[in-house]
Amino acid sequence: MFWYRDACHADGEVPFDLADRGLLLGDGLFETMLVRDGIPHQAGRHLDRLMAGAATLAIAVERPVLQRAVTQLCAADAGASRALRLTITRGTGPRGLLPHPECVPTVFASTATWTPAMAFTPIRLVTSPIRRNASSPTSRLKTLGYLDNILALQDAKARGADDAMLLSITGAVACTSAANLFAVRHDRLLTPPASDGILPGTMRALVLDLAATLGILAEERSVGPDDLLLADAVFATNSLRLLMPVTAIDGTPIPTATSPVYAALASALRHSLDQH
Repeated sequence: MFWYRDACHADGEVPFDLADRGLLLGDGLFETMLVRDGIPHQAGRHLDRLMAGAATLAIAVERPVLQRAVTQLCAADAGASRALRLTITRGTGPRGLLPHPECVPTVFASTATWTPAMAFTPIRLVTSPIRRNASSPTSRLKTLGYLDNILALQDAKARGADDAMLLSITGAVACTSAANLFAVRHDRLLTPPASDGILPGTMRALVLDLAATLGILAEERSVGPDDLLLADAVFATNSLRLLMPVTAIDGTPIPTATSPVYAALASALRHSLDQH
């Protein structure tokens, strides 16, 4: 199902301007959120992040338009559980890098199949040769330019892993191709800060909230690869796959399955989802 110009469509064949900067330059942003039984999970956080990113890029999108896209798509899917993607571009304009001040943003959205089997799935990581550039503002935005992530994931799959672990230019742990990372050491939860080139994820924020509720000490600080190899548990988070226990990094086993901290957070997240 697709949403474009205040209407839902059964397929994605709608009029689209081939001069759109999102298509030509990757000049735009997106969010992907989980919809369970017709209710978008953490929609407020997703829209907040999208609006903040649009402000950073000076894309003049209106929040009510984004909200209508989410509401109308959820209604059209008749209470199903879906993955919902919301995309904005700067719109069309003259050729060249500099955006025209009168660009009108393009907004569209789509839904795809989501099943509970996609969540809480164990993963194996390998370290990617591709580094995250923490000096770039786009490292902290969910932009349409995802080629580094795509290349990192392709490389990881070719090496027999499930996902890639990306480091920052300084060698600190940043993220996977599409998820934030957490480590548990001595019952303390650690996660890299935004300053190490990560996208501050909505599920990452929820896990930090749950940790506070459970009385688990959590710290946002730089984490080295050795910190993960010595950890009691490592897991990745994103809005569709939720918490993914990491079972190995570069072939070294990680005992995440036996961690009571990971088990408590996973249980609390499942309970949180059931309440919405």
